[in-house]
Amino acid sequence: MNQSPSAQLSRRSLLFAAGGAAAALALAGCTPSRSSSKQLKFWNMPWGGTQFAPTDKKITEGYSPTGSLPGVIYQSIAWANFTETFSSAIASGTGPAVSSGSGTQAFQFAAQGKIAYADDLLDAWKDNGLFDDFLPGLIDTMKTPQGYAAVPYNLDMRVLWYRKELLEKAGVQPPTDWQSYLDACAALKKIGAYGFGAASGAQGNAFQALVSLMINNGGGLFDEEQKPNCVTKANIDALDFVVEMVRKGYADPGTVGYTTSNAYAQWKAGKFAMGLEAPGLAQQVAGDVGPDMYVGDPLTSASGAKGTLSFPNNIMMYKNTPSQKGSEAFLTYYYKHMAPLWTKNTGIGLPVLKSIAATPEFQSDKNAAKMISAWQPIAKTWAAPGGSALFANVTLVDSTPAMTTFAQEVLSLKSTPEEALKKLQSTLTSQLKK
Repeated sequence: MNQSPSAQLSRRSLLFAAGGAAAALALAGCTPSRSSSKQLKFWNMPWGGTQFAPTDKKITEGYSPTGSLPGVIYQSIAWANFTETFSSAIASGTGPAVSSGSGTQAFQFAAQGKIAYADDLLDAWKDNGLFDDFLPGLIDTMKTPQGYAAVPYNLDMRVLWYRKELLEKAGVQPPTDWQSYLDACAALKKIGAYGFGAASGAQGNAFQALVSLMINNGGGLFDEEQKPNCVTKANIDALDFVVEMVRKGYADPGTVGYTTSNAYAQWKAGKFAMGLEAPGLAQQVAGDVGPDMYVGDPLTSASGAKGTLSFPNNIMMYKNTPSQKGSEAFLTYYYKHMAPLWTKNTGIGLPVLKSIAATPEFQSDKNAAKMISAWQPIAKTWAAPGGSALFANVTLVDSTPAMTTFAQEVLSLKSTPEEALKKLQSTLTSQLKK
């Protein structure tokens, strides 16, 4: 399935900037004026392509509340300045009753006392079958000591992509472990292609690939107490694997400065042959090359582990609602009727419900189907290895300058893996929110 080009933005932590002007400017696609103080506001992001928002709006406007419950007003929120849009609106009491947004913003707003926890809603879903329809482990990622901060909505994760034509030209099979990955990289180098495709510039996401490999090796950034614990053997070994590829010329020298657009161009030009990337990579590259791109199997690391980084984007409810029962009733309707967002290929990403993943329309995309069957069960959140549930401090590593700097230090060979991890540990510890 397609993934929004703005998926990286969707996971960025909220800045909680002051000022309300940006909020007014960033609103788009509002339903014409049936608004009143008794209507629920549902704000959703443009997760997919051009067909996403119209399909999503149609689903929303199909909701008919029962009894005295309020109706719903749909608003599509532009990715540009969306952090300011939410922070300003929530602070002023003019925000939504229900929304999606940043994959970590529910945990930040929960810490501010703005979130209506979803425990009662999920309890009700145990009776109507929706609770058991979620893919394994996803609901647990939303659990905090105070309750469930949000409900999983769509999935992003880092998976192994490869250009089939280039691997065949190099005479190698898709890798299944770290050693066969190195072997494939060596063969690809002989035909002028890079086996570790990544972008680590200011608009790149190579840091996600590095953390994916740490998780792949049983590591990660946070311990069981939700504190940074970066300098571990599992993490050092994973980065040693990356450094070996850089030193041997398996990574493009331009990687440190590349944006994601640069990376797409390298895939299209036949320079990138393998890499850990987002679910929508083939659609972003597109053209004649898109059909030549395949999702490989999860790699077994040197320690014998499997794993990758996953981003469970979600929908949250707010205390600022004309009716909490109304918010819950709408979400029950929405989740029962949201399948067309995937079956009509709107580009929202990967589904969280097993029933949607099992549809013939979704299964017809073999790459997407493989991500759900082979990658989702071994994927872990930013909270790894200490746990799966997200929390406010994961925003420190979710598309932040500290993570970009960390990746650049490793990929430029300016720091050893241990040195880079120590610097990251120091930075994260100094920024911890109490």
